[in-house]
Amino acid sequence: MMASRSVPRRRGRALAILTLVGVLLGACSGTVDDLGSLAVDSDALELGRAVYAANCATCHGERGEGQPNWQSRRPDGTLPAPPHDVSGHTWHHPDEVLIEIVTVGGQAAYGGSGIISGMPAFGEQLTAAEITAVLAHIRTLWGTAERSYQESLR
Repeated sequence: MMASRSVPRRRGRALAILTLVGVLLGACSGTVDDLGSLAVDSDALELGRAVYAANCATCHGERGEGQPNWQSRRPDGTLPAPPHDVSGHTWHHPDEVLIEIVTVGGQAAYGGSGIISGMPAFGEQLTAAEITAVLAHIRTLWGTAERSYQESLR
């Protein structure tokens, strides 16, 4: 069960995924330079748009606008899905954190005291290439300043 993994095992898997991401990115040609290290070719960006539409848009919005009142806790303690555009905080996180959240889910990644996350794990459903493509797609929702800031976290 994904949520019961130990932190070192999750981090090991996240590092393995990051290594694979680096290899995949190194093999890409025709990159979109302004998207930073998750820059991928147009086919991968199209994959990212499709995977986002199928797996993420229901909660995070078709244009990454998130759910209303995303900073206000619900009665069950969870927060609504945040936006992935410039109005949200996705761009405040380094790639490793974003990959871990998508892979193991929000609760497994951040399930400490006081944090209840409704973000499901997608590591069993999506490949590392699909996760990377989704994150590259999300970067297209940011401005230059947000991409630069997120790039500086590496």
